[in-house]
Amino acid sequence: MLTLKRTLLGAILLQEGMITTQQLEVALAEQVRSENKKLGEIMIGLRYITEAELMKALEKQLGCPAVDLNENPPDPSVLGSIPSEFALRNQLLPLRTHDHTLRVAMADPLDVATIDDLELLTGLQIEPVLASPTEIRRAVEQAYMTQMIQGAQDSEQAAEAEESLDVADLQKMAREELVIQMVNLIINQAIQDRASDIHIEPFEKELRVRYRVDGVLHEVNSPPKRLHPAIVSRIKILSDMNIAERRLPQDGRMRIRSASRQIDLRVSSIPTLFGESVVMRILDKQTAMLGLTELGMNEVMFDRFSRLIKEPHGIILVTGPTGSGKTTTLYAAISEIYSVEKKIMTIEDPVEYQLNGVNQIQVHPQIGLSFANGLRHIVRQDPDIVMVGEIRDAETVEIAIHAALTGHLVFSTLHTNDAAGAISRLLDMGAEPYLVASSLIGTIAQRLVRLNCPRCSEPIEESPSALKEIGIDRGDILKNPLRAGRGCPECRGVGYRGRSGIYEMMTIDDNLRQMIVNRKPSNQMKQYAQKAQTMTSLLQDGRDRVLAGQTTIQEVLRICQREEFDV
Repeated sequence: MLTLKRTLLGAILLQEGMITTQQLEVALAEQVRSENKKLGEIMIGLRYITEAELMKALEKQLGCPAVDLNENPPDPSVLGSIPSEFALRNQLLPLRTHDHTLRVAMADPLDVATIDDLELLTGLQIEPVLASPTEIRRAVEQAYMTQMIQGAQDSEQAAEAEESLDVADLQKMAREELVIQMVNLIINQAIQDRASDIHIEPFEKELRVRYRVDGVLHEVNSPPKRLHPAIVSRIKILSDMNIAERRLPQDGRMRIRSASRQIDLRVSSIPTLFGESVVMRILDKQTAMLGLTELGMNEVMFDRFSRLIKEPHGIILVTGPTGSGKTTTLYAAISEIYSVEKKIMTIEDPVEYQLNGVNQIQVHPQIGLSFANGLRHIVRQDPDIVMVGEIRDAETVEIAIHAALTGHLVFSTLHTNDAAGAISRLLDMGAEPYLVASSLIGTIAQRLVRLNCPRCSEPIEESPSALKEIGIDRGDILKNPLRAGRGCPECRGVGYRGRSGIYEMMTIDDNLRQMIVNRKPSNQMKQYAQKAQTMTSLLQDGRDRVLAGQTTIQEVLRICQREEFDV
């Protein structure tokens, strides 16, 4: 049993009645396992305390005054003394100078090494004050981006038309300090905000930067339009793309280091009416690689899925629209069943994350390496388990079915609306019904719903029409009222933070096999699965999440098709 070590912070939290002794013991045990995490971070992650409560305890522990950055914004004249990357990395913000002393808001005012670095960097004495990490991050992003945009707008340098810039001009502009800092800050801010994509879009009179956070785009402070060619060129140089080619779409990839971890970015550029539009997909392995237990399946579905992926052979299909987490589900399944006794091979377009111990192949259509061609050769490599990124054509279907019938377990994805629709899609692609019935063992449809922010979630009243639309009656919510986030700094005012999957899962039994052979409509198969297998539909899973207070009716309606609801 872990010996309870009462740290000063823990003792203060106990004394103030913010936590229990058992909660402190759990948090300390978690701190031992995580090694690098601070006790306060762990307690917030476990939802034992709020960030405001942590700030109050730290102020008492450290004997250091705390500041509210909303009421004490930084003096713009001191921002240039500390680079934005240094401020983001070390969670600090310069506030103002007085008597050769620089006042700095810090998440950790006792970080002596960082304070020493600051004194060397600025030549000033440092007066640290305590501030919330969330407030510091938000203030750093806003202050530095505003300062750089203002500086670019006030610059007297003439703006040149993009068409008149030659390669030498673009290379020179891409190496300017202002452009380098702006690109770095755009990427760093996106990572801090847990964005999955960065959109840089040129229009006639403006340049728009948007982040996709939890599946929804949010606009952020954007640079002036005249810097667009330089910003795109900087991104192209980092991604090993051709900066001279501005008339054709291009793809590239870059790898950066942020907060001591490596992050890959997949970059796509495409010419539009007012210049090149760039989208960067952020591939952060730490946030995307989930275990099977973290996918969000309910207990019954989790047990069924766990048994299904341990079958010796057959095809398992995960369906849903782009961005619904299909690949994450497949990666979690493969990680769960991986062992040194099994050979696992994948063919993907593109390979988004590297899986330890798994042979992964990147599709290259330009040299003839398609899904079908690659899969044909994979089955000659004596694999036990095969993952095909997506079934797109009749040839891939045929080879996948053949692989399943010859003793391989095959995972793949399809773009269909529900679990039963995957069967109809296979048949529409030309697969023989008896072969589909013999090889397919299960299909899963999934969507991603945004979760209520744990910090600002509160009970709400919903209208009778909204309750009816999702199939909830008043009796369901008497004991546990519905909840929604009201918006706070932690969720950037949207009321949601993080996402989880909702699922419907259909396993193929003898009756369904007969229905497949007889080419029965997918809606009949779905009705059978709901009655005979007690299959939970996407609607029912979303409804259960709403009743559990995890998300809202509006969010479930946003990501589910209307015909899925029995109104």
